[in-house]
This record gives sequence, C-alpha cells and structure tokens, in this order.
Amino acid sequence: MNIEYQIQEYISGQTSQKSRDLQNLHKIILEIMPFCKLWFLDGKNNDGKIVSNPNIGYGFQNLKYADGSSREFYQLGISANTTGISIYFIGIKDKNYLAKNYSNTIGKASVTGYCIKFKTLDHINLDVLREILKFGLNVSN
Repeated sequence: MNIEYQIQEYISGQTSQKSRDLQNLHKIILEIMPFCKLWFLDGKNNDGKIVSNPNIGYGFQNLKYADGSSREFYQLGISANTTGISIYFIGIKDKNYLAKNYSNTIGKASVTGYCIKFKTLDHINLDVLREILKFGLNVSN
C-alpha cells in the first residue's frame, strides 16, 4: 500500500478535530520540507502486536546506537493520542533545548526533551511551531 494513501487513511480515521489538526500539521510540515521522505508506521511489531500509536514520519536520518549499529529513521513524527496530538523530534542531542526555549511561547502544550503534546492546534502559536519544526529538522541532519 502506498505511503501517502496510508497517511490519508490514518488522518481521516481520527475524530473530526484531530483529523483537521493532523491534516493542517501535515500541510505545515510539507510546506517546510516539500520533498521530504514520508514514512508511516502502523504501531505494530513484526508479530502484528500493537506496541505504539501509529506515526507519520518526515525526513530521513541514520540513527546511530551505542552498540555501533545504525538504522534509517525519520526526523519528525506526528501521532494522535488519547488526549490530542504529539510531535516527536528524533535526534535532538540537547534534551533541555525544546523546553528551555519554547515552553513559554508555544502556547498550551507539554514540551519535553523530544516531544510536544497538545490538545488542538487552536491552542498552539503556529509561528513558534514552525520555528520549532525547522529547528528539529536542522538538528537531525
């Protein structure tokens, strides 16, 4: 199945508010990275067991692990959850950067070392979000 189709199926399968927010967020990210590699992870492991929420991924990087191994993965991920939406920033080394620099300006959101969680995009300062997305894409390159 084509990735763009899987992404649209996932987005349209959410509640109306989450679907609108995910679609708008998807559009914002594609405006910043128009030719990025798209990913869709359905949240299931190799045995078909659900181990996480599905994720839409954007961009490309090689993650390196402490044991010397590496794997290809996305730079940014978005996912619906029970309380709203999460944006994951993969590859940020300074786990204090997001919270220290954006907690007071992003709006009504929880900001951790690699994730921003919020109920709806209506609660978020979209200019600040765009700045954070650009930062997240640049640090993982």
